[in-house]
Amino acid sequence: MSNINILLVEDDRLNRELISDFLNPHGYNIINAEDGFEALEKLEDYYVDLILLDIQLPQMNGLEFIYKLKNNFLFTDIPVVALTAHAMLGDKKKFIDAGCDGYIPKPINVDVFESQVKQHLKNSEMVSVLQ
Repeated sequence: MSNINILLVEDDRLNRELISDFLNPHGYNIINAEDGFEALEKLEDYYVDLILLDIQLPQMNGLEFIYKLKNNFLFTDIPVVALTAHAMLGDKKKFIDAGCDGYIPKPINVDVFESQVKQHLKNSEMVSVLQ
């Protein structure tokens, strides 16, 4: 599984470390970015299988990042999962409508987080096979 690259876009250093420290032992390669601009730069340098995206980012928020990502034909097929503390009714629909392929609320439940990540990777593999 060490060939799975996940781009983690999270401005909070502690959250980045916690998520990375949790996923690394499961065999995932984590590529960290602090904001949407840095994430777009990382996408130029790395092949990415999944993007875990904090919605509340400085300079370019998560929804703006998704718009830029999905409007670049090189990156349209990369699944994006929103990570956010915004768990208000209707927020999930807003993120999905914006182009997210999934949604994981914060605080992250470590008992199910890795299985959620696996499910999003499996969903993207199934879509690739169908195309």
